[in-house]
Amino acid sequence: MLARRALLGAGAALLAAPALAQEISRAVTITVPFAAGGPTDVISRLVAEGMGRQLGVPVVVENVTGAGGTIAAGRVAQARPDGTTLLMHHIGHATTATLYRKLPYDVQTSFAPLGLVSDAAMTLVARPDFPATDLAGMMAEIRRQGDKLTLAHSGLGGANQLCGMLLQRAAGQALTTVVFRGSAPAITDMMAGRIDVFCDQATNTAPFIRDGRIKAYAVTLPQRVPGLDLPTTAEAGHPEISMSTWHGLYAPAGTPEAVQERLSEALRAALKEERLLARFGELVTAPASPERATPAFHRRFLGEEVARWRPIIQDAGVYAD
Repeated sequence: MLARRALLGAGAALLAAPALAQEISRAVTITVPFAAGGPTDVISRLVAEGMGRQLGVPVVVENVTGAGGTIAAGRVAQARPDGTTLLMHHIGHATTATLYRKLPYDVQTSFAPLGLVSDAAMTLVARPDFPATDLAGMMAEIRRQGDKLTLAHSGLGGANQLCGMLLQRAAGQALTTVVFRGSAPAITDMMAGRIDVFCDQATNTAPFIRDGRIKAYAVTLPQRVPGLDLPTTAEAGHPEISMSTWHGLYAPAGTPEAVQERLSEALRAALKEERLLARFGELVTAPASPERATPAFHRRFLGEEVARWRPIIQDAGVYAD
C-alpha cells in the first residue's frame, strides 16, 4: 500500500512539473491605453523588448486609446486568459474604479496583476513669474488668490489631475481648472504665463525645470529625485501631497498561475537590463524593485490605491460618466 501511494505521489509530481515550468509559446501583445510616444508607451516598449528576450517569443505593443484607458482595459479583460494578451496601465487603472460608475469590468477582479513596473515622481510647478519662492509660499498664494488662479490637467483620471486634487485639498481651496490635450501644450501655456499652476510627471517637466523656463517647488515622492534640486513635499511641510505615477502589468483574470508566474519572472528580469535602466534614468523614472514586481505585491497595492483615491474623487465630485 505504501509503495502504491508513493507511485501515485510520484505520478502527481510528474504531472505538475510541466505546469510549474510553463513556457509561453506564442507572441505576446502588451495593450497600452495611450498614444504612441507618451511615457506609458515608451515604458511598455522597453519592457516588451526585455520580456521578449526572456520569453523567447515576440512581445509587441498595441496602442488602444480612448475613454481614459477603459477601452483598452475592457479589451484585455475579455481576452483569452492564456498569457498572450496583457495590459500595461498606470495609476489611472486604480482611479477608474471610482471615476467611472459603470464599467464593463471590475478593476480588481477582472485582471491578474503580474507586478509593478515603475514609479515616477510628480512635480509641483508654476509659471516663470509666479510670486512664490517655495511650497509654503505657493500654498499661501493659492489660498490668497483662490479661483483666480488656473490649474492645468490633461484629462480625467490622469496623474496630473489626481495630483491637482491633492494640491487643492491640501490648500483647502479650489482653483479654476483648464483641461489640455496632453502635458506638452499645458507646459507651453505655462511658460507663456497663461497657466498659473501645474502638477505633472517629472518625465515631462524636468527639461523645463533644469533650464529655468518654469518654476518648480517640490517632488511628490518620499525621497528626492536625482538630477532635480527639489525638496520632497514632506520636507516642504505637506506630506499629504504624496503620490507617484506608477505602472503595472496585468493579464486577464483566469490566466493559469504558472503562466502568471512565468510572465512575472520575465518582467523582473527585464527590469534589471542595463538598456532599460539607462532609458528609465533618462525618463526620470525608477524601475520597480523585485519585491514590488510580483503578483502578490501588485494585487495588494492595487487594492490600496483603489481605496485611497475613492474618497478623494468622491469629495471632489468629479466623474467621467
